[in-house]
Amino acid sequence: MSRADTPDAAERPGAQRDPAPVTAGAGAPAGRRLPPSLGLFRSELLITFRRGRTLVLLGVLAAVPVLVGIAVRIETGGGPSRGPGGGPGGPAFLAQVSNNGLFLVFTALAVTLPFFLPMAVGVVAGDALAGESAAGTLRYLLVAPAGRTRLLLTKYATVTVFCLAATLVVAVSALAVGALLFPLGDLVTISGTRIGYGEGLLRALLIALVVAASLTGIAALGLFVSTLTGSGIAAMAATVGLLITVQILDQIPQLHAIHPYLFTHHWMSFADLMREPVYWDALVRNLGLQALYAAVFGSAAWARFAAKDITA
Repeated sequence: MSRADTPDAAERPGAQRDPAPVTAGAGAPAGRRLPPSLGLFRSELLITFRRGRTLVLLGVLAAVPVLVGIAVRIETGGGPSRGPGGGPGGPAFLAQVSNNGLFLVFTALAVTLPFFLPMAVGVVAGDALAGESAAGTLRYLLVAPAGRTRLLLTKYATVTVFCLAATLVVAVSALAVGALLFPLGDLVTISGTRIGYGEGLLRALLIALVVAASLTGIAALGLFVSTLTGSGIAAMAATVGLLITVQILDQIPQLHAIHPYLFTHHWMSFADLMREPVYWDALVRNLGLQALYAAVFGSAAWARFAAKDITA
């Protein structure tokens, strides 16, 4: 990561020589200030989402539904799909896109979840601490009132917000493109029942939230990797490499015994929200597994970061 992509230490609330908390911002009444933790979190959010790399990642994610929508439009000529429906994967959703533009939301999430979304999260998470260390700003961030535990929690919270933002960018882009290119109306679920458009929108939002939660495991893993090195590029590459490795392991039939314990294994379970009634078993297993990964690698990151020599 270049220094041009990293803010000066003076921009950080913990890096100021005057340890006063960050103000609430323009328009806030005089004397009202943000608590140190909220000030640090607000600063991290602003810095993360102002980075050119972050904006490029979000732009690429927003472009995926556009490309999928245009491809389906060209393939079907704007007419209704005659392909089979019903099924948990991306192709089954893809067959329904020309019948109802809302299905483009489900299709875009199914297309981006295996690689594009987790790769973007891995890049942001891997650079969270290693990038600061490489730029020489990490030591300034640990000046009071920002301690190591508070900084680590703030970094993870920021990456979690990015997980949600990235997922919503895909969903909103797909919803807009679907409304422009295809008809909208009632939805036929995977189970063959029909639900109203309003309920379909609610399910699309719920699916987006589940997909965002599915990324918290790779976020914690990336943050842990970020504590192991002082190079942001190395941390990002290692996180993405681990993601690819886990996905390869998940595709080897001979390793079926370990598949249920891989954080990628239940990612596509969000499709069960399009059943009537909803199948909750795989969804609960997925969310529980992500929580376990977050707890294990979050604890490992804290143990490593607490003992890390940041003066070297």
